[in-house]
Amino acid sequence: MKLYKNIGMRETRSGFGDALLKLGKENTKIVALCADLTNSLSMTKFSKLFPYRFFQIGISEANMMGIAAGLTIGNYIPFTGTFANFATARVYDQIRQSIVYSKKNVKICASHSGISLGEDGATHQSLEDIGMMKMLPGLVVINTCDYNQTYAATIAISKYIGPVYLRFGRPAVPNFTSEKKLFKIGKAIIINRGEDVTIVSTGHLVWESLEAAKFLKKEGISCEVINIHTIKPLDEESILKSVKKTKCIITAEEHNYWGGLGESVARLLSLNYPCSQEIVAVNDTFGESGKPFELMKKYSLDKETIIKKVKKVMKKKKCIKMVF
Repeated sequence: MKLYKNIGMRETRSGFGDALLKLGKENTKIVALCADLTNSLSMTKFSKLFPYRFFQIGISEANMMGIAAGLTIGNYIPFTGTFANFATARVYDQIRQSIVYSKKNVKICASHSGISLGEDGATHQSLEDIGMMKMLPGLVVINTCDYNQTYAATIAISKYIGPVYLRFGRPAVPNFTSEKKLFKIGKAIIINRGEDVTIVSTGHLVWESLEAAKFLKKEGISCEVINIHTIKPLDEESILKSVKKTKCIITAEEHNYWGGLGESVARLLSLNYPCSQEIVAVNDTFGESGKPFELMKKYSLDKETIIKKVKKVMKKKKCIKMVF
């Protein structure tokens, strides 16, 4: 198993902010809009260096999306910034009608996603956004795992022509991907080769999957870990190639059980290669207030749960072999 080292705890939102600043220096068509959360989205440096290309819209997210759509008409590349809950559920109509239906080149960048934003509680946590956004035709949906990948993804989406939803988080998490790794939209990253089980994970659960795979190796279980940073378009080829080898799969995400990565993978398998699957996700409930990693543990979004699910899916695979 290839060892992945945590080179330091960093916030994924800082990866977004640092990349946005770099883009601003390189391209005068890059503009940024924020809904009264400049510091929380790490957009402060951009706002100070490029005051005439930064628009503080205030607590008016729907208006922000409309303005962003309008700016694309002048060939500007707008990056909007707010919390994931406010970037999706609150403004779904404006995103659908003004941005995605019209194929506007807007980058919808959402911080504080999932449950790990913590103490703000259920009203601010977003566990439905991936499902909502992947339903919109032609919208790219990206969910990054660490600082380096968020930085690389922000650079990559600036070059992509079309609407994108970029999802990242609030807390400092292990930064373990290479800063030299190019980000390819729609191309999964196999970060650990294995033979016994496929673990497909996204966002903060990628690191937990690697930690689980490290533990399971000691028990003689070889895990293939795939980083699905792009939920849509899904890298179907990489997933199918892996499960045809391992014959079983785990999906892991910081999102509701319904509508997320797990369902996308289930659909793919049912149509192409039915096999045993287990899903690590929030089980159809809202979150609550608490410290981020306490909540991750309470809602079973951790390596311990992944380990249990791996063992469960391998038992199912063994039973199927016995039947046939």
